Amino acid sequence: MKVFYSDQFVLPLPEGHRFPMKKYSMLRERVDGAGICGPGELRVPHAVTDEEVLRAHERGYLQHVVSGTLSRQEMRRIGFPWSERMVERSRRASGGTVGACRAALEEGVAANLAGGTHHAFADRGEGFCVLNDSAIAARTLQAEGRVGNVVVIDTDVHQGNGTAAILEGDPTVFTFSIHGEKNYPFHKETSDLDVGLPTGPTTARTSKPWSSGSKRPSTARARRWRSFSRAPTRTRGTGSAGSP
Repeated sequence: MKVFYSDQFVLPLPEGHRFPMKKYSMLRERVDGAGICGPGELRVPHAVTDEEVLRAHERGYLQHVVSGTLSRQEMRRIGFPWSERMVERSRRASGGTVGACRAALEEGVAANLAGGTHHAFADRGEGFCVLNDSAIAARTLQAEGRVGNVVVIDTDVHQGNGTAAILEGDPTVFTFSIHGEKNYPFHKETSDLDVGLPTGPTTARTSKPWSSGSKRPSTARARRWRSFSRAPTRTRGTGSAGSP
């Protein structure tokens, strides 16, 4: 199974910063030690190009990210200090998801050990997310003619608000997020399907499919999900670990 990693593109952080950057290299070492990958299957991803990024993000935002001209408030919302290595790491993490999707279509399954940057919006980043790898990958594979319809299944404890916002109104991509209903972000965007679970000892209770903290999908969205689920397709899987 091909697995993509980008932990060597380490983002320099101030001492005491709360983001656990080391988790990426620890995950790669665990995957490598478990023998999950065959010879040559543990791969460094390409850095997504401007063309690939602009399928999901606004040009002005990308220009500010690359040039380091984001405002202090914008950088504070992201949560990282700007550096060229931040830009490279963000491009590589998204490239890992694109690469894993391509490999999964060819071989059945693949994974990216970084990515999961679902809080990045078209015009801004937040929550330790600069570029939205899921949206970039979905749009890139569609542009290449590899896929028509896409389902994004987000199982992070935080809602994929940026992914939902970027792909809102796109009839070819169905977004599904399952998360803690009281977790960050405190304002939830509306995915095609949101399941907000209570936190604490009752986390496993799933009898209520739409929590009070989530919006019930519209009739049109529900109908679209039924059409997605009935559509004939080959089973393909790609995973993206390392969300914020």
